[in-house]
Amino acid sequence: MPKIDTQLLQILVCPLSKSTLVEYNDTLVSTDKVMRRSYSIVEGIPDLMIEHSRELSVGEWDQVMQAVGRT
Repeated sequence: MPKIDTQLLQILVCPLSKSTLVEYNDTLVSTDKVMRRSYSIVEGIPDLMIEHSRELSVGEWDQVMQAVGRT
C-alpha cells in the first residue's frame, strides 16, 4: 500500500539530482542512476534532507527500479 499520496509523489523530486522519485517499501528512491539516492518516509512524511539520505549501490538501485517497473 502506498504511503505517499500519488499527487504529492508526482511533484516531489530528488533534491540532489532533481530527478523523479519512486516509492519503494518505506523509502523514496531517485530515478537518477548516477546519484541513486534513497530517502526515508517517516510517519508518512518524506525526509528529503540530503544528509539523511543514503546512496544505493548500483545493484540495489537496479533491484528497486525493476521492482517498480522502471527498467
